[in-house]
Amino acid sequence: MRLGYLYSRYPVISQTFCDAEMLALERIGVDLEIGSIYPPLTSLRHEHISRLRAPVHYAPPQKILRIWEENAKTTGEWPGELVDRHEQKYGREMKAEQRARNALYFAELFTRSGVDHFHVHFANRAAHTALFLKQISGIPFSVTAHGQDFMKDLGNDELLREICAAAEFVAAETDYSRDLLRQRCPDSASEIHRVYNGIDLEHFPIPLLPTANSEPRIISVGRLVTFKGFEQLIDACAELGRRGVDFICEIIGDGPLRENLQAKIDKLSLSSRVTLLGSLSQGGVFEKLQAGDIFALPSVTDRQGASDVFPTVIMEAMSAARPVVSTRLAGIPELVVHQETGLLVRPGDTIALIAALEQLIRNPELRLRYGRAGRMRIEQHFRIEQTIRPVVELLQRTCIAPPKPKTAPGIRQIAYLIDRWPDKDLPLIERELEEMNRRNISIVPFVCELDSAARLTRVMERMAPRLEFLPDAMVMEAKWRENPALTQKLEEQRAQGERVPDGIFLRQARFALVLRELLLERNVSHVHATSSRSLVCALILQKLVGVTASATIEPRPELPQNWIKSALRRCEGGRLTDRKMLRNYNGPFLLDKAAFRSLPQKAFGFFGEKIGIDLTGGASFWQEWSELLERWRREKTPDEFKASA
Repeated sequence: MRLGYLYSRYPVISQTFCDAEMLALERIGVDLEIGSIYPPLTSLRHEHISRLRAPVHYAPPQKILRIWEENAKTTGEWPGELVDRHEQKYGREMKAEQRARNALYFAELFTRSGVDHFHVHFANRAAHTALFLKQISGIPFSVTAHGQDFMKDLGNDELLREICAAAEFVAAETDYSRDLLRQRCPDSASEIHRVYNGIDLEHFPIPLLPTANSEPRIISVGRLVTFKGFEQLIDACAELGRRGVDFICEIIGDGPLRENLQAKIDKLSLSSRVTLLGSLSQGGVFEKLQAGDIFALPSVTDRQGASDVFPTVIMEAMSAARPVVSTRLAGIPELVVHQETGLLVRPGDTIALIAALEQLIRNPELRLRYGRAGRMRIEQHFRIEQTIRPVVELLQRTCIAPPKPKTAPGIRQIAYLIDRWPDKDLPLIERELEEMNRRNISIVPFVCELDSAARLTRVMERMAPRLEFLPDAMVMEAKWRENPALTQKLEEQRAQGERVPDGIFLRQARFALVLRELLLERNVSHVHATSSRSLVCALILQKLVGVTASATIEPRPELPQNWIKSALRRCEGGRLTDRKMLRNYNGPFLLDKAAFRSLPQKAFGFFGEKIGIDLTGGASFWQEWSELLERWRREKTPDEFKASA
């Protein structure tokens, strides 16, 4: 089974249950393809995400997807009837056109990757996109609905019913949300199943006994939004302080209420007792839970009807064997057993919250008993190995198609590294790619950065759907932070030879860390750098993945000549415009007839590009170049370059 996952945004630091589910599926041999419509909002990552084998693919910018839309309308792939029906039925605010544009990209990705079925977490924008993706590709899908997503975020019960009817099955994370969902979608009730989120206890080893803190420590975790109940928690802390109760409270998380909550803490003179710690990784959260005595999350329903349904962080606190104080809201009582694993109060009842916290602060033996019972409950009912079983059973019932090969055996490809696109210094790159395509050279053109301000010519618009765009700077930064040992090694290697300017090196190294997974996934054995800047990236990939490299050096390169001369000696060959430099290399380096040395020549090239005829190099030059690329592509076997990665 090859399973796709489609998210509105991934990763999200608060959605560790998604990570746990996918990691568990990979452990039992399910091959995943992960798609995210939007990039993450932060570069902070949980440590365990690096264990995912499947890379995350992000949709190209909307500017590029609009070109996909125009092409799809020409080829008949555009789901125009469905778009029109959704706009008339649900209104333009539901953005049916945009959902369909995003679906075009992921339909192509999932089809190319041989995905049999795809799954969507949250009945929101991604689930809406799934309707169009299924229409375009025919690939079936399923949904996990959580609570706030279908109760508030989607904003249309009729659309919710259409999503549930189109899905092969719908998983709801609690009995509470399953029953509510069945009420809203009665025609799909038989395909709506309760599937609890699970937790990977490998990340939460057998917990330490609570330390004998002179001041018991209350820990709370969550986005700083109204329905988490942090205002009530701060009020409770103020009253406990007035009663002379010793304690410390630490709130982990960030969000729109941070300034308001800090102002409240200052106003109540609680800064010595209550601290807002901001966001932490999962490892950091678990350390805080281990160092704490009580976990508190007094969830409420806000004015818009949003609320917690089944907070994963309560599961994490119970895994740490800490007693829980929370509220009888939605699915929380399905997790926390009152007076067995913690204490539950009515949402918004600050007096009861104060009493529950005070009882546990003053009774360490009760804290210990509730904490042990909580850990046992997680081990018995909420381990990811248990909660994943119904998901697998539902998928197996749905995915009856035989697995499809991701890439035909033995097909190796060449990556063209394009530093930025469009680029005035690469006026014929589209023509070059077209020439290689005409000669059936298997090339994957990766654009590291889109110049969104540049005007696209007709030739560029025709080429855009064939280009693969790297994700935004936030994803790049996350990859960089995820690999401190590797980034240090790259810095050390850089220091040993001719140095690349700092800004260029840091930018290209970030590209390389993202590209290394994509090269292996696309079976790339050779990379060609289309400029001196991208040669920096190519040589880093040479070390990281073991691919061979070649380069085209532009007439007026940004990098120092000494570095370029040294770097080209690590290449299989390439194209140069400097005849003097060309004589220094014994390998297959060609005089680059596609380059321009003067403004009239460049204008000549632009005219050739506009009319669609190469007026600069001629067929013989491109034939010679394509033969070199083909030779380099074949020189290394897939096993050799994968083994060296």
